[in-house]
Amino acid sequence: MLLSMDAENVEEKEKEEEILNKQSPEELQAEAEKLKNAANEFFKNADYVKAIELYSQAIEKWPRLAAYYGNRSFAYIKTEMFGLALTDATMALQLDRSYIKAYYRRASANMALGKFKLALKDFEAVVKVKPSDKDARAKFNECGKIVKRIAFEKAIAVEEKPVSETIDLESLTIEGDYSGPVLEDGKVTLKFVQDLLDTFRDQKKLHSRFAFQILLQIKDLFKNQPSLVDIDVPKGQKFTICGDIHGQYYDLLNIFKLNGLPSVDNPYLFNGDFVDRGSFSVECIFVLFSFKLLYPDSFYMARGNHESATMNQMYGFEGEVKSKYSSKMADLFTEIFNLLPLCHCINNKILLMHGGLFRDENVTLDDLRKVDRNRQPPESGAMCELLWSDPQMMCGTSDSKRGVGTMFGPDVTKKFLQKNKLDYIVRSHEVKQDGYEVIHDGKCITVFSAPNYCDQMGNKGAFINITGDDLTPKFTSFEAVPHPNVKPMAYANPLFGLF
Repeated sequence: MLLSMDAENVEEKEKEEEILNKQSPEELQAEAEKLKNAANEFFKNADYVKAIELYSQAIEKWPRLAAYYGNRSFAYIKTEMFGLALTDATMALQLDRSYIKAYYRRASANMALGKFKLALKDFEAVVKVKPSDKDARAKFNECGKIVKRIAFEKAIAVEEKPVSETIDLESLTIEGDYSGPVLEDGKVTLKFVQDLLDTFRDQKKLHSRFAFQILLQIKDLFKNQPSLVDIDVPKGQKFTICGDIHGQYYDLLNIFKLNGLPSVDNPYLFNGDFVDRGSFSVECIFVLFSFKLLYPDSFYMARGNHESATMNQMYGFEGEVKSKYSSKMADLFTEIFNLLPLCHCINNKILLMHGGLFRDENVTLDDLRKVDRNRQPPESGAMCELLWSDPQMMCGTSDSKRGVGTMFGPDVTKKFLQKNKLDYIVRSHEVKQDGYEVIHDGKCITVFSAPNYCDQMGNKGAFINITGDDLTPKFTSFEAVPHPNVKPMAYANPLFGLF
């Protein structure tokens, strides 16, 4: 492996020298600067993929300027490729230790990965160089608070009761003027769900008593489910698969408008990342949980990488729950997210997970059934990879561009499917321009259901329809619909404005 890496480094060095020998340094620098300026324009217009492409071309022309790596690092952060962002920020600092923005970029990427101690070191470096920078000082202080809070929570966590055991529903009195949805004998009914859809569409709230009742019931339901849920879709029945929703409630309503409301005869699976980023995550999750309670055997939900405490603290869901309800409810959501199933298997032929496949080529469906999921996602292993991994076009596996999980190639997909006697996998986790993508010889499908992600990506959303006797996926793409004037990330901690 070391010899291989040395050979690659030599090859890169020779390529760089070859480029430099063909043109003068002045010509190369001028061309690189033009590419960087063009990339900056694409970045301003939120076309981060094109910006990355042009920054990369600028680096090929002139690989000695820290700012090019710093700019590309920022674009990688915008596309959630935190592993690549860390690499570029570190490279920028190797070229120029005084390049302050690189410390910011590296801190941003480390925070996105929940590595707050490493982020704190970089913010400290900025503060030392620029002691009068109020923004840097604020981020340093805020990051320090997070590190101290995490240490304190670990110290007191041993004897604490689960939040679910501390909730007193009787103390949550329903005011006489409350006119919103009401549970019937404590149960979710179709009328309740229909009223809830309208209530949230009109930007009104569900009473906290009913909200807590739903959460306690859904916790009990998920607690009794396995990590891998088997689904049987009968011949002739339609089944719908949706990807990331990310708090885009009005686009969720549009899915139901286009494809019909969930029911026993119109089953759905939502493949993770229901919350964060979008600022209507509370509305999304209560609607999805209500449908799960109403149709427990016809409505399915898988955990995504954003159903975790660190992501929720950064990307807005925790702040949104605290703003609309309470910190106790935010803690209860964390308990529930730990119990969400990690993957589903349809008719023993299609495996669905949020992220992707594994570095270990010997993983079986039985291994996935045995995963102990009641915890925060680990940094490695099958559970981590189910939530975080991404496909790549080259064969084999490689380190993740996100800094967590694994990149897996077409050969990995083929071997996994053959070993487990499956036809194909469906995953989500990545923005796609048409809302979906089919790769690895048709064996790896991505579906993403949040159109115009974060109000800036310009992508379509999509969902997949199959039937029990025809597992061939049929794709429906759709545009974003208008929503109230609330920006994405409205409830995120200001520290994470870096993202």
